[in-house]
Amino acid sequence: MAPSSADSEARSYRNASPGLAFFLTATLSLVLMFVDHRGDWLSQVRTWLSTAIYPLQVAINSPAAGLHWMQDNLALRNQLITENDTLRKQSLVQAAQLQRMASLEAENRRFRALLDSRARVPDRMTVGEILAVDMDPLRHRVVLNKGRPQGAYAGQVLLDASGVVGQIMRDQVYSSEAILITDPDHAVPVEVVRNGMRTIAVGTGDLDQLSLPFLTRNADVKAGDLLVTSGLGGRFPAGYPVGTIVAVDGSEGDAFLEVTARPAASLDRLHEVLLVFSPEPVTEVAPASPPGAEPAP
Repeated sequence: MAPSSADSEARSYRNASPGLAFFLTATLSLVLMFVDHRGDWLSQVRTWLSTAIYPLQVAINSPAAGLHWMQDNLALRNQLITENDTLRKQSLVQAAQLQRMASLEAENRRFRALLDSRARVPDRMTVGEILAVDMDPLRHRVVLNKGRPQGAYAGQVLLDASGVVGQIMRDQVYSSEAILITDPDHAVPVEVVRNGMRTIAVGTGDLDQLSLPFLTRNADVKAGDLLVTSGLGGRFPAGYPVGTIVAVDGSEGDAFLEVTARPAASLDRLHEVLLVFSPEPVTEVAPASPPGAEPAP
C-alpha cells in the first residue's frame, strides 16, 4: 500500500465527521494557546498576520473614518467662526477701554504721590515652577525653580490663577522654599468683601480648609462670603482672593465662632505659580518754580 500523502490527509480531514473535525480543531487551538502563553512563541506570527491584514482593516474603516473626519471639520469650522466673531467683539470693547488706561495710570500716580502712598497693584510678576512638594501631611511647603538671580526673596507673595497660594520662606541660589496658606504655621490678614470686616485666616494642615479663629459671636459672617487680602501688614497686596467661607458654627457658651473657609487657589494641583514683586514707592518731582516767583505759604 502506498504511503499517505499530504493531499490524502487533507481529504481524509475534510471527509471526517463534524464532531471529529471540531475535536481536532479545538485541540489544535488549545495547544497553540498553551504554547503561546507559556513561551510567547507566536508573537512573531501575530505580528506577521496583523501586518498582512492591516490594509483590509484600513479599507473597512475608511468610509466611517471619512464620515467622522467630515463631521469634525465642519463642526470645527463653525466653532472657529463663532469664536472668531466673539473674540473680535471682545477685542473692540477692550481696545475702547484701554484708550483711557494711560491717562488713568498717570492720574493714579499723581493721587498716590499726593497721599504719600504706595501703589496697591504690583508692577511686575514672574512665573515659577514647582520642583518638589513636602510630603509631610502637616507641613505644606513647596520648592520653586526661582532663586536669588531671578529676583526671588523671602516674604515674596505667590499666586495662582484663582487666588493667593502662599509666600517664600527662604530664597536660595537657584531655588526657593515657599509655605502655603494652609500650613499650620501660616496666617494671612483677610477682609470680608460683603461688609469690609477684617480678621486673620490661619492654616489648618488641610489643603482644602482655612480657619478664622478670631471672630466673636456677634461677627457678621456667613457661608458664601468671599475673603480677600486686606493689605494690612504690608506683605500681601490688598484685594487678592484668599478663600470662601463654607461653615459658621456658633455653639452656645463659646466666645468665638468656629469659621472655616475653602482656599481660592488650587493648592492640591499646583504646577506653576506667580511670584509677585513688591511695587516701588511712587515719587513725583515737583515742577520748578519760575524765576522771581515767591514760595507758596
